[in-house]
Amino acid sequence: MEAEKIRLLIVEDEGLFRDMLYQSLSPQPNLEVVAAVADGIAAIEAADKLKPQVVLMDIELGSGISGIEAALRIRANHSNVGIVILSMHKDKQYIASLPKGQAGGWSYLLKQSVDDIEALVRAIEGSAAGFIVLDPAIVDGLRPAPGSVVDKLTTRQREVLELMAKGYSNASIADKLSITKKAVENYINVLFQELEITKDEPVHPRVMSVLIYLQESQGW
Repeated sequence: MEAEKIRLLIVEDEGLFRDMLYQSLSPQPNLEVVAAVADGIAAIEAADKLKPQVVLMDIELGSGISGIEAALRIRANHSNVGIVILSMHKDKQYIASLPKGQAGGWSYLLKQSVDDIEALVRAIEGSAAGFIVLDPAIVDGLRPAPGSVVDKLTTRQREVLELMAKGYSNASIADKLSITKKAVENYINVLFQELEITKDEPVHPRVMSVLIYLQESQGW
């Protein structure tokens, strides 16, 4: 049975870049690009009409409302829609400042990284699943704050956390680290304990892990 495709809305004001995104993502077997629009108001209207599961949103949309404002309005109307923010700049305020209960499904990529289609698709898939995915270049530049809970993790635990933040599934983490999927699951369970994440948290433990990773790291 064929898996259901993720319905994707692209929002980008620069025509050539918008076309490039459309042409790159349309052939992906697990994606269905339902529309590509140029501004925030058109994005809100398209989200209401076409019911995408994920919106790929440029943060700067010319003279109209910003991508963040448009994304927040879309999320207010459609709480389960994933948002992948595209930005020219590294600025963690857009993710770190979200209320915990609303942080799931927000991802953050740098526009200069979108030629990495695998990373872009991971961010879309992660947002659709309600997770947080960060640009690989951002993750690679983060360092644990001295004495923080992330600083106290083992090297392997931190490697697993970094790959989670990049949007890798358990099976993909196992492949990247040349270990079994069961070993990855064990590392993640211990990781949740080390980060003191409980079942009482308002969001998924993977989302909470990435939020803590952001809060307890330097370099972004």
